[in-house]
Amino acid sequence: MSQTRDFYTPPPATKAAPKRPQREIFSVSRLNREVRGLLEGNFPLVWVEAEISNLSRPASGHWYFTLKDPSAQIRCAMFRGKNSRLRFQPDNGDQVLIRAQLSLYEARGDYQMIVEHMEEAGDGALRRAFEQLKQRLELEGLFDETTKRPLPTVPTQIGVITSPTSAAVRDILQILERRFPSIPVVIYPVVVQGTTAAGEIERALKTADKRNECDVLIVARGGGSLEDLMAFNDERVARAIHKCSIPVVSGVGHEIDFTIADFVADLRAPTPSGAAELVSPDRLEWQQRFTRLQSRLHAATQQQFKQGEQQLGWLSKRLQQQHPGQQLRQQTQRLDELEQRLQRSLKQRLQQRRSELAHIASKLQLYNPQQRIQQLQATQQQLNTRLQRALQQQLQQRQQQLQGVTRALDAVSPLATLGRGFSITRNRQSGRVLRDIKDAAIGDTIETTLAQGQLLCEVTETIDDE
Repeated sequence: MSQTRDFYTPPPATKAAPKRPQREIFSVSRLNREVRGLLEGNFPLVWVEAEISNLSRPASGHWYFTLKDPSAQIRCAMFRGKNSRLRFQPDNGDQVLIRAQLSLYEARGDYQMIVEHMEEAGDGALRRAFEQLKQRLELEGLFDETTKRPLPTVPTQIGVITSPTSAAVRDILQILERRFPSIPVVIYPVVVQGTTAAGEIERALKTADKRNECDVLIVARGGGSLEDLMAFNDERVARAIHKCSIPVVSGVGHEIDFTIADFVADLRAPTPSGAAELVSPDRLEWQQRFTRLQSRLHAATQQQFKQGEQQLGWLSKRLQQQHPGQQLRQQTQRLDELEQRLQRSLKQRLQQRRSELAHIASKLQLYNPQQRIQQLQATQQQLNTRLQRALQQQLQQRQQQLQGVTRALDAVSPLATLGRGFSITRNRQSGRVLRDIKDAAIGDTIETTLAQGQLLCEVTETIDDE
């Protein structure tokens, strides 16, 4: 954190100037960090339903998008560890329900949400209505474990509220037949799905309570979607179960399905078959004792689990505030933003260079040397042709001149003279041409060149013409 100090020079006065209070000056980084801490530390996880827009999936695997409604919008980030567990792929324009933590992206000062869970809005709307009703009924005490009534050890008669043609009723009757076949069973037929199902189940509960012919009731149906089980999430059914004087066991859906009826009932069974096993004793005493202990252990475990879950949530929140993963997440988001900016910058730079290249190519086309080269080549060809003709003319002239010189040379050549019967004589020792007898002496060897061949002669005599 950087701090600055105010330098203040008081005007001259007779009395000492009062001290100004020290001001605490925040840097932008510190201010954003403090705001992020306030948002993440004081707001719990929130549920938000809205439309997705501006969805971005960079190479890091994280998702960045905006949630909007007709009058507002907010930025969101869902990191790879969370979005990899989704069973669907959201897209722009999808209506979704998210669970998120309010936060602040410090690098830009953007208010945002860190999404931990996302589901499609259709099922999400039902889930939200389920959670709202659950919270309201829990505040009213309908889920209070102290009001739960124990099941009879050996019931005299068992009532089953379900569809008489369903697989659930067949499973229940088979279990009861196998475990304790002497206990009679009364079926209260109802519709377990549709718009009239909740009203029929409510009336069946009131009828069984009024008749008081059974000492334990099973409310059951097979598994299905959240929409299929909505009759057992109806407020009328919940209040009818709570007001019923007969212990009620809820055996709705599969083990992973939870309904409002499960929380209000005196005992929740994971399946219809499980409900039949819970209400019917076994022939052996130890199995009866084991069933009672199992019910108590289940209730205690559920309570302990809730407390542990609350404590874990509190510790997790503290750990998240102090964990370096927060900084890493912020830096990861910043890295993704820089990566996107770099890609946009590279695309812009590439487009700019392409435009410049096209402009230069168009200018270069104006100065293309190809036409000039073709002109020079044509000129060169013409000059070559002219040069060849000039060389031929010069060669012919030189040949004619050579022939004339040759004829003139032949006219004065001694070889021509030799051909007419003359010869050339040289002194072999001195190599001088003999023009006078004085040029050779008796005994000298002389060489006479004829038109054809040479003669070597020895001087034996000289004759003076004079």
